[in-house]
Amino acid sequence: MRSDRRSPAYQRLTQPLVREGGELRPATWDEALDRAAEGFRDAVARHGPDSFAMLSCARSTNEMNFIAQKFTRAVIGTNNVDSCNRTCHAPSVAGLAAAFGSGGGTSSYREVEETDLIVIWGGNPRNAHPIFFQHVLKGVHNGARLIVVDPRRTPTAEWADRWLGLNVGTDIPLAHAVGREIIHAGLVNETFVKRATSGFEEYRELVEPWTLSAAEAETGVPAEAIRELAHSFALAERAQLCWTLGITEHHNATDNVRSLINLSLLTGHVGRPGSGLQPLRGQNNVQGGGDMGAIPDRLTGFQDILDAESRAPFERAWDTVIQPRKGKNLTQMFEGMDEGEVKALYVIGENPVQSEPETETTLRRLGRLDHMVVQDIFLTRTAEQADVVLPASAAWCESDGTFTNSERRVQLVRKAVDPPDGARDDIEILCDLADRLGHAWKTPTAEEVWNEVRALSPIHRGMTYARLEDEQGLQWPCFSEDRTEPSYLHGRLWSETPEERGEPAPFGIVGHSPPVDLLDEDYPLRLTTGRRLDDYNTGVQTSGFSSPLRRGELLEMSPEDASSLGLQDGEEVRVSSRRGSVVAPLAVSPGLRPGLVFMTFHFPDQVDTQLLTIDATDPIAGTAEYKAAAVRVERADSTDGKAKDGNRVSAA
Repeated sequence: MRSDRRSPAYQRLTQPLVREGGELRPATWDEALDRAAEGFRDAVARHGPDSFAMLSCARSTNEMNFIAQKFTRAVIGTNNVDSCNRTCHAPSVAGLAAAFGSGGGTSSYREVEETDLIVIWGGNPRNAHPIFFQHVLKGVHNGARLIVVDPRRTPTAEWADRWLGLNVGTDIPLAHAVGREIIHAGLVNETFVKRATSGFEEYRELVEPWTLSAAEAETGVPAEAIRELAHSFALAERAQLCWTLGITEHHNATDNVRSLINLSLLTGHVGRPGSGLQPLRGQNNVQGGGDMGAIPDRLTGFQDILDAESRAPFERAWDTVIQPRKGKNLTQMFEGMDEGEVKALYVIGENPVQSEPETETTLRRLGRLDHMVVQDIFLTRTAEQADVVLPASAAWCESDGTFTNSERRVQLVRKAVDPPDGARDDIEILCDLADRLGHAWKTPTAEEVWNEVRALSPIHRGMTYARLEDEQGLQWPCFSEDRTEPSYLHGRLWSETPEERGEPAPFGIVGHSPPVDLLDEDYPLRLTTGRRLDDYNTGVQTSGFSSPLRRGELLEMSPEDASSLGLQDGEEVRVSSRRGSVVAPLAVSPGLRPGLVFMTFHFPDQVDTQLLTIDATDPIAGTAEYKAAAVRVERADSTDGKAKDGNRVSAA
């Protein structure tokens, strides 16, 4: 029986662990690697290669992610590889790829400083993307207007010229109303639409019902504010449309993304300097993990796994046959555990026990595995469930390599400190496991791995280590060593000749679908989740220090709701959904509108917010609806006695 204990602060792993008699005990590296390899070999022999799944790490280097997906495809023989990109921005990749053929943001950070209008939709970069927000502030200083669309009046919204506080899950009606107003006001960039897009007439028909008054009734945004957004966006000479998890963590997230892309197609705000679409990535290499092929449907450089010509260079280089079918994404992997299809899981630097919705369901699914190996720098709650734990030197300052940020910029890092004694490099571990599984891989340097990436991925071909160091990073695509491409993508759409323009960008014909978790008398409040500035993701890397800024988990609530419930700032409250309940201090916040409450998932060892969230997922991208749970709030002592294990309570 695997344990489910919690650590108040995480300590670096310095020795491998193996499970014996239901408990993890220290082991030698040879014993741990032998156990890990034997479990994978047994699963493949008994159930086939598709019984194996890999979760790669969005905080590790491009080089590690490349080797992880190579291990999955060339050693195991499956495309079941994914990362936390599925948890956050897979809908962005899917939506951008459907419109333009590639899944990267279309602009550079510098262009945010040199634009006329910045629209931030469903994001709080002041807290969640502070480096990017500095570029936003430079843009504002240079004269750009800032409009923020978000259910909460966030710290980002405090800097805005206009804040549109919409109801959670009504982004598509709002986008459609903006599009309709642009059309009815005669503000469509007709030349661009005719030359570079397809499906405009169908789109016009789609948005026609969403009048300003209809959108106000559905979204809660005043009609006048919707009109202002539409006219400001259409009339701006240059405009940047940025979004993050407020758009992508919904059951219809890819449709959300398509609805925003439609606005840029209407106005021609893409493919030109200063105008573009920016999905803001939350971890340091979410973009790079996907770029390297650590996703189930694309090889390195976003080459289609279903295309024989794309697979051929990889098959020649690796002397293998790559399966011509899409693998399981993260969501499908966990469903496959329930269905008995996934028997072995290799987790590198991810912590799904604390990041996936419905924590109890995640634990139950992991418990059905025959074999799980976790490779990490800390003994996370996921690692505590493993059969083998491998201590890695995955911290960014402990190895050479490259990372790719939200603007597609590949940057080189050099090893600054040595890892603790007993930890081993991630690539070395993967190569050692490959050797034990019959593949005589030599352990390459990071630069040698990168040169293999360059040989197989045309968009990275011109990025040598020397050039990355000299030029302080380069954006893809970079096709040759003696050439630099424009900082923005899809300039082809502005060409006057059809041959140069290529395939037109299609409008997304997407309808409105309200949140799955319905509000009612028992659960009348809408819980949305997000990040705060002073903590990081599931708290593993920030739980071991104290700071006046780190107050632990809080439930933020509007003054109106707190007053109507008779609750006081600072008192303990119980938050319950249809799946479970937790206890947290109340923080009365004027940034919350009545009917809306807010929590993070930074402190799961104290308050496991994911017990409340719903496992309803986007059918295209597989991302869960973290932003829209139905809850009730009451005093903590108003419990019915069902509480168990601190904050862990099963739903009635």
